[in-house]
Formats: sequence, structure tokens, C-alpha cells
Amino acid sequence: METWQKLLQASITRPGALTRKYGVDPHPLEEVAEQYPMRINPYYLGLIKEVDDPIWRQAVPSEQELQDSVCPSDPLEEENQSPIPNLVHRYPDRVLFQVSSECAMYCRFCTRKRKVGGENMMINRATIENGLRYIRAHAEVRDVILSGGDPLLLSDERLDSILSELRAIPHVEIIRIGSRIPVVLPQRVTMGLIRVLRKYHPIYLNTHFNHPDEITETAAKACARLANAGIPLGNQSVLLRGVNDDPAVMKRLMQKLLAIRVRPYYIFQADMVQGTNHFRTSVEEGLEIMRALRGHTSGLCVPAYVIDAPGGGGKIPLLPDYLQSIGDEVVLKNYLGNPYSYKNVLPAPPGIEPLRVANVGRRRSGARER
Repeated sequence: METWQKLLQASITRPGALTRKYGVDPHPLEEVAEQYPMRINPYYLGLIKEVDDPIWRQAVPSEQELQDSVCPSDPLEEENQSPIPNLVHRYPDRVLFQVSSECAMYCRFCTRKRKVGGENMMINRATIENGLRYIRAHAEVRDVILSGGDPLLLSDERLDSILSELRAIPHVEIIRIGSRIPVVLPQRVTMGLIRVLRKYHPIYLNTHFNHPDEITETAAKACARLANAGIPLGNQSVLLRGVNDDPAVMKRLMQKLLAIRVRPYYIFQADMVQGTNHFRTSVEEGLEIMRALRGHTSGLCVPAYVIDAPGGGGKIPLLPDYLQSIGDEVVLKNYLGNPYSYKNVLPAPPGIEPLRVANVGRRRSGARER
């Protein structure tokens, strides 16, 4: 048995296991863990420095989860946009394909908190085959995102089979994997897994670091293995109260991500998921964090700040207000708040078509190549 499997087997799944080390009363948390599963493997548990620190808050159940009277269970209406179970077809050319029902650590803020790790999420060979059949039948689908649960908790053989089936579909151009494995169980990124993944390029992997303390030497090694295999890595953080709702913390997270070859991709405003209201921040706080990034650190460190719209509307980007007015002059302000003007080009009058160059890319007679 591999190290990562042993770590997974040794996971804490009941709050009582925290009592001896941290001195917390587990009884109020037992009811929470009954409704929303708990799993913390020894690796991620070892990142906790003290009770209620940013790592603790992401992993350990809280009584506040049962006190949420604001948020619905399925705010993104994934179930209404699932033509078949475990496959979400929200955007025209891509689908989110759920191939695993389990995670190496159950995040307390999970978008699929209503079902991940529980009996409400049944994924097996039959459901996966139904998903593959749907993708084969829909030629508009060129991009498939494997999700769950965590796809990288599947065995190498099972993942190999799914990727092989997807890559055999002519209209599937891109395969993406959404996984928190590099963060919460980086030992899973074995050379055996790498040998599977590298067979099916182009493959992209988006992971989910939320705090600088999650970027350990072990996590960095896992990301290096993936990057060295030619897999572009992105990161999707969630803005979480008490975890990363501080401009300095978020900036340091983004900088450390680039240092391990992970490109900041999104900062999500926390979804309105039942049981997670205590994690939510204001949008103003999110915009303030974006102001603290733009211009104050490398542009590579600046992801898109988005809200995944309740009701299934998709991702909507949010930006601080850098544009002050548009007319003959476009008046802007930079990251320091200083105003600047840009001479505008007026739109072409109605009926006048823009110039089209018919011979772009074609050598002119007598022209010499350089």
C-alpha cells in the first residue's frame, strides 16, 4: 500500500479525535459531522498551528454550519443544469463531469457540501459511462472538466480508463482536472499518477490553495512533478473569512503560488452554500484585496475575482473602479489612484464597414522573406 493510501486510512472522521491534542469539546461538533462529513488526513492535520487558525477553519466542523438560515443547499443550481446525474452542462462548449464522490479532506466551505462524501452522491462505473455517452453524443463539447469529489482520489487504473475514453472522443480538445490533492494530500502525486496523466495531453490542472501555510515543501514537490510533466497548473482560491480575507495574506499566497509554478487563476467570492454563511465576506472586501494586488505585485500574481452567480448564471468578473469616464477622452485612475487620460477613437458611423485586409499572411509578389 502506498504512503498516500495509508495517510487517507488514518484520517480523522469524528470530532472526538481532536480532543486529546487540542482540548476542544467535541460534543457540539458531533451533530455537525453527522450532517456534513468530516475527514482530515494526518498530513493536513499537521499544518494546523492552533485552534481556529486558517487551516483549522477549513478542515474542522463548526457549530456555525448548522446555524445558517441564509444560504440554499444548491445555490449554483447544478442539479437543474445536469441533463444526467453527475454532469453539469452550463456553458455551451464545456461540461463539468463528476467522477469521484470523495475527497482527501472535506472542506467546510465546499460548494457541493450538500452531497460530497455522503449517500446523496452516488458515482460508479454506470454513472461514469453515462457521462461518457453524453459527451460522445454532444459534438459542441470541446472542453471537459473532471471534478467530484476529487478525481485524483481514483486509482491510477480507473483514472487512466476515463482519460483514455475521453481522449478517444474526436471533439474533446481539452481535458481539465479540478483537484485539491496537491494541497491536502500531495503524497498522492506519485510518479505512477504522472505516467498516467502525461499520456493524455493537453491536460490542465486547477488546484485550490487558500492560504500561504498550505504551500509546504511537500506540496511544492507535488506541483513540480505535475509541471515537469507538461501540465499547466492554475489555482482557484475562495475568499474566506478568517482564512485569507486580508490583503497581505492574499498577496503572499499569490506570490508563493508563482514560486511553485502555479498560476493564480481565480479568486472566488464564497458561494452561498448552506452551512457556509460564516465564511462569507463582503464584495467590498474582495475588491479591496484586488486593489492590493493590481500594481503592487507582478501582474502574473493577479487572478480574476469572480462571483459564480446564484441561480446558475455562471462566473461574473468583478474589478475595482479604474475607469472614471468615457468620451473623447477616456479618464482612468491607476493603482495609486492617480488620474490619466487616453485619447479615444470614435466608433465608425453606421453603414461604414471597417477596413478588411484580404491578403493577410500571403506573400506579396517580389517581396523578400526575412
